[in-house]
Amino acid sequence: MSRPAPAPDLTSDVVIVGGGAAGLSLALRLTAPASPTVTLVEPPDGPLRPPERTWCYWDQDTGGTHDPHGAGDFGAAVGASWSHLRVHGSDGRAVTVDPAPLRYRMLRSTDFERLVHARLARSPGVHVLRATADSVRNTADGTAEVRCTTPDGGSRLLRARHVFDSRPRPALPPARTRLAQHFRGWFVRTDAHRFDPGVADLMDFRVPQPPHGLAFGYVLPLAPDRALVEYTEFSRTPLTTGAYEVALAYYTHDVLKLGAFTVESAEQGVIPMTDARFARRVGPAVFRIGTAGGATRPATGYTFAAVQRQSRAIAAALHQGRAGVPAPHGRRALAMDAVLLRALDTGRINGPDFFTGLFRRIPPHRLLRFLDGDTTPWEEWGIGLRTPVGPMLRTALELPFLPRRRHGTPRTGDNHP
Repeated sequence: MSRPAPAPDLTSDVVIVGGGAAGLSLALRLTAPASPTVTLVEPPDGPLRPPERTWCYWDQDTGGTHDPHGAGDFGAAVGASWSHLRVHGSDGRAVTVDPAPLRYRMLRSTDFERLVHARLARSPGVHVLRATADSVRNTADGTAEVRCTTPDGGSRLLRARHVFDSRPRPALPPARTRLAQHFRGWFVRTDAHRFDPGVADLMDFRVPQPPHGLAFGYVLPLAPDRALVEYTEFSRTPLTTGAYEVALAYYTHDVLKLGAFTVESAEQGVIPMTDARFARRVGPAVFRIGTAGGATRPATGYTFAAVQRQSRAIAAALHQGRAGVPAPHGRRALAMDAVLLRALDTGRINGPDFFTGLFRRIPPHRLLRFLDGDTTPWEEWGIGLRTPVGPMLRTALELPFLPRRRHGTPRTGDNHP
């Protein structure tokens, strides 16, 4: 059987490769009037298309009758939000905080995709192509080409002035420390009301701790009888699905004491936590965005909020006739994250005590701004004094002398957070 004839070249100002959080967010920002023409390349249905996943973030509460979650642009996609956050220490004591005016929000990838695609369909300058991107390259004339394979086996050649590539890197850049945030979660429905829909449990350290790294439970109530319940580790190597299932069974039955419940669906993922330097530019016309462009916060794994900042900045630059991908996180934030990752990896600090202490000793709004890289040096100094100063200082002094080495890349994705 002969292969379909190659389709004509498709030329646009911008090509976005990948339909995850980063690709969709940038495409959404480029639907404004006078935006450049855009081609969004999304993988077709099948094994290359990632399963549904959850993204979480916090931001200002906008409120409003038609926006029950106060989520602004994404109100229609946000499935739940919480005004209070809780952390359980390994000693069993809990601390509940109100980070007002911030709220913690959750959205499902399918809801976000539906919202973005509805807006893209109303934008005449955006074209969505379901295809597999085989190669991305800069050309001699300063533009870029993307070669794609369509679901019917045909080939497409896309030409653009700028390409923004959100696909996972084949390998992580050299780093001094590489951990992974890896997890498995159950969407559960209980036979009785077991959850408080107003409080999200960010970290519950009442689980057995691994010999290296840390582990915690994570509970996002969706209703009095429904929640996303996850088991998460920060460590060097992901677990098997069976090991996650054992950990979740212990957490739901022995710690949360949920009683009888049904698992309606599950999600699983791996997020890199590393002090690697992520190059965001790959030649004159090709850029990396999202996790591939360093949007994941090294010490927490949070990505979605940084992706929004990055997308807004890229769109603003393109509207002004410029191209570039700004750093998603400031240098001070990355330097502090590098120290924390190394201290966790060496075991110099106790992970559960460290994170529980932050929530017990620091005003919640300031702490969340710190985790977003939005604090002043003076505020960061005050936060630093509430951490184990000796181990953190020792780690900071040794970091400049440690070599950056290549590590294997865990299977990653833009799952929650």
